Amino acid sequence: MLTLDHLPEGTLIPRYDRSRLRTRIVHIGFGAFHRSHQAVCADILAAEHHSDWGYCECETNTFNQGELVNALRQQDMLYSVTEMADSGLSTRVVGVVKQALYRNGDGIDTIIAAMCQPDVAIISITVTEKGYCYQPATGQLITDHPAIIHDLAHPEDPESVPGVILAAIRRRRDAGLAPFSVMSCDNMPENGHVTRNVVTQLAERLDPALADYIRANITFPSTMVDRIVPAMTAEAFNTLKEKLGCADPVGVECEPFFQWVIEDNFVSGRPEWEKAGAELVADVLPFEEMKLRMLNGSHSLLAYLGYLAGYEHISDCMEDAAFLQAARKLMLDEQAPTLRTENVDLVAYADSLIARYQNRAIRHRTYQIATDGTQKLPQRWLDSIRWHLNNGSRFDLLALGVAGWIRYVGGVDEKGQPIEINDPMHEELARLVASSQEGEARVTALLSLKSVFGDDLPDSTLFREKVIHAYQLLLKLGAKEAVRQVVMAD
Repeated sequence: MLTLDHLPEGTLIPRYDRSRLRTRIVHIGFGAFHRSHQAVCADILAAEHHSDWGYCECETNTFNQGELVNALRQQDMLYSVTEMADSGLSTRVVGVVKQALYRNGDGIDTIIAAMCQPDVAIISITVTEKGYCYQPATGQLITDHPAIIHDLAHPEDPESVPGVILAAIRRRRDAGLAPFSVMSCDNMPENGHVTRNVVTQLAERLDPALADYIRANITFPSTMVDRIVPAMTAEAFNTLKEKLGCADPVGVECEPFFQWVIEDNFVSGRPEWEKAGAELVADVLPFEEMKLRMLNGSHSLLAYLGYLAGYEHISDCMEDAAFLQAARKLMLDEQAPTLRTENVDLVAYADSLIARYQNRAIRHRTYQIATDGTQKLPQRWLDSIRWHLNNGSRFDLLALGVAGWIRYVGGVDEKGQPIEINDPMHEELARLVASSQEGEARVTALLSLKSVFGDDLPDSTLFREKVIHAYQLLLKLGAKEAVRQVVMAD
């Protein structure tokens, strides 16, 4: 168990008065990314700028058994974040968590009550794209999602993230409390707009007056977040224990790089995040698109094709010259032209991403990045493909990426070994794979998913032909040689 005694020299520990912290942010989704990103930012503010903004961490999903929350409680709400680089590491102990709750132990009513504490000004979220119960192709609420159906019938006992937020908004309004802002920190374009859509659309079905209240009083600032945070494994926890001299089941490892761009639109105040390195802007979308397409888009390309090629980690892919060139070429030739950024050196940005990918101290698994593909493809690849179709330009690597995803969700790798598909649509994917023959028919079957590809892309002859051609390359040559050939083509 983590304690502040006998930690290695140089470890940053919370020497500030933790009793002055107030619960001013309730965060939904106490995952590794949040622990290493937003919470670290708050810890820097508390340590260096006397901030009193503390967190209440909440796990609202029905399957979470509270292991992290219970471990955090046993450690006096402390945990470690270790930045990993080839040149060495640095660790800080984060102390800004005031409360920690989970649904199956504390009850959803306790979580909603925590969101209704008078000091709470912000609800923040990191639950991955699938937690919003929305269609990535449209940004709209999935009204026949099982959790949404439940919430419409039982609004005071919600299961979905939109339902929990809506219940707290209703209770605060009825109690005459000040409204809060709802801030998504998940990787979605215009994540604030997505969050507003799903919460407001759910409200419309339950209580149109509440939907009007939300439009008039609640803000949903968009954000762009960036830091590579590999999932912790048993090996990583053992290594961390050796480094710290004690176990920390809540500890997390990450790269040194940190970026957070925030739309400055908060109704009841906010921390001075800019003093901890965040950027407060009027429009986040250009930054979101740049990151989603250049970083996340190239990550997904490496994830699917790298996994098929037998590369376990992103840094392994970078040791293959063709994969390194493919990632950089995708960023600069096929993603950068689609962006609306101004005064940004995209070549320098691409080179910085390649350097981050080469960090062997970060064991970022291709399988981890390959999860939830149906939720990620629209914003990482498909919007760019639409741009190229409209502008008559080439998108060979993007097409190869889509083909790689189709090959991956086929469920069998190039050595004939099964792939465990982790995706909210895994049953539908399995059905389409089972009902289609390998080859062109498989591609046609997977491209029929309108919730992913929309109505337009499956109807595009050029799109279909390019993906089919890329898929046949993968079947004939394998991922390594297919990547090499596409990169070397004119």
